[in-house]
Amino acid sequence: MELNYAAIVVAAVVQFIVGAIWYMPLFGNAWGKIHGFDQVPPEKQKEMSKEMMPMLAVQFLMGLITAAVLGLFYASLPSEWHAFGMAGFFWLGFMMPTNVSAVIFGGTKPGSVMAKILISAGGSLACMMAAAAVFHFMGK
Repeated sequence: MELNYAAIVVAAVVQFIVGAIWYMPLFGNAWGKIHGFDQVPPEKQKEMSKEMMPMLAVQFLMGLITAAVLGLFYASLPSEWHAFGMAGFFWLGFMMPTNVSAVIFGGTKPGSVMAKILISAGGSLACMMAAAAVFHFMGK
């Protein structure tokens, strides 16, 4: 079985971009309120933004791992399977339950639980579908 390494790297980059769009322009305000960032003074927010680079590097690495695992499974699936179906099953079976558990048991304020679940699980679904699109168009 041969892996499409170019598709894996592209899928990781695309997931990172989709995540950035999801958590900044689309749901950044809601996410910020859930985490209390709207209460942080602007100077402190700038300082916090500068300190995010190591976390963003780790997030990119996690996207690369996700893309590699998806690529591995996609390459080994029978041709009847579609990249989007595979990504949807991975999300439904592994990522969404993990997102929900992390929110429920992660100290989220009771009034923010549903919003945080929807944003985080939705973000992981968007990233999975973006990776699936890369594999669909770039092939196994």
